[in-house]
Formats: sequence, structure tokens, C-alpha cells
Amino acid sequence: MMDENRGPDIPPGRPPRMQTGLSAIIIDEQNALTLSELSRACAVQTGYIIELVDEGLLTPEAAEEHEPQRWRFTGTQMRRARVALRLQHDLGVNLAGIALALQLLDEVEMLRARLNTEDTAMSADDVNSR
Repeated sequence: MMDENRGPDIPPGRPPRMQTGLSAIIIDEQNALTLSELSRACAVQTGYIIELVDEGLLTPEAAEEHEPQRWRFTGTQMRRARVALRLQHDLGVNLAGIALALQLLDEVEMLRARLNTEDTAMSADDVNSR
């Protein structure tokens, strides 16, 4: 059975080929993207974004789970979708591997933020002890 959002030559579990050409989209964290806007920003078909949501790799903001037309995505979710696409397209990583990679990247980001906070606190202590 063919998924109408993926096309006839794209097997499930594989992202569609990325479109070529230059474009830019500026996203701030205040404005949310719809499913079609996110798929356009990532140069993929909506079926691929739906697959990422179904696998728990993306989480739409405050939306009904079974109503993709009402989903809204943040800039952070767009970055996650693009990382997932690059991992799958460039490295051939499957969805389970993408989930693990995204989890590890989230942990690295959290640890870096924690180190920066501790470095700032230590610098403040050095200034206060003089």
C-alpha cells in the first residue's frame, strides 16, 4: 500500500531525497510552524514528519495527537527534524538509531549548559573572594 505523502518510490523508514537549491527560513521560538511549513522548511514530504512524530522523535506543541493539520512545531523541533533527516539520508541511520542519537545530543547539550553555569558560578566566586 502506497502512502500518498511519501510517493511510490520511497519505502517506509527511508526519508525522501532532499531537494536541491538554496533557500532560507528564519524561525524564532515565538512562532510555531504547521506540518506543511515544517516539511517545506526541511525539504521533505509531510509523511516523513508524521513518521518522526509517530516514532516519538518530534513532539508537536499542544495539539491533538491524531490531527496532524492542527500540529504546531517550534524551531527546536525543526532542528531535530533536520538532524534526523541528515542522520538518515547521509549516514543511513534507522529511526531507532536516530532516537538514540537525538537523546545523546540532548544530554550533551544539557551537560554543556550545566558546565557553563558552573563556570559562571566559579568565576563569580573568584571575583567575590578578591
